[in-house]
Amino acid sequence: MIRPARSAVVVVLTLVDPDTAKGAVDRCAWSTVLLVCGVVTFVGVMERMGTIDWLGESVASIRSPLLGALLICLIGAVVSAFASTTGILGALIPLTVPFLMDGQVTAVGLIIALAVSLSVVDSSPLSTSGALVTANAPEELRPRVFGALMKWGMSMAVVAPLATWALFVLPAQL
Repeated sequence: MIRPARSAVVVVLTLVDPDTAKGAVDRCAWSTVLLVCGVVTFVGVMERMGTIDWLGESVASIRSPLLGALLICLIGAVVSAFASTTGILGALIPLTVPFLMDGQVTAVGLIIALAVSLSVVDSSPLSTSGALVTANAPEELRPRVFGALMKWGMSMAVVAPLATWALFVLPAQL
């Protein structure tokens, strides 16, 4: 099994003594490393272009705070399946202020819904955690593990925002 620390050791060994590192380099799941690097680069480009902020601001301009809260949770979950949950949470929380200002949506309920929605998708194989699980799976099981984690992560990107919105945001209206 390949662990994150082992990958770092492989890089150091390769730089220090390339002859002794030949076997270690072959055991790294380079396709997973490249996948994570590509996704991180893509999300970084989207963030630099302002895509995430634009989406958030577009949702913030919606007149219905309940609908806006649901859309923020959905957008956050989808983006978090490919990026850092903490980073996306930090970017989206300030965008929730317009919904919180009119009192229809409670701060605690919305933050809980947002945090849970963003966190449960971390097992997506396009996210760091899911990619590490996929990389540590035996070679012959990797396609199955990748597929199962992809189904789980993407289904959670839809199910979790709806469920957390219904449990934590909607009751404030009732």
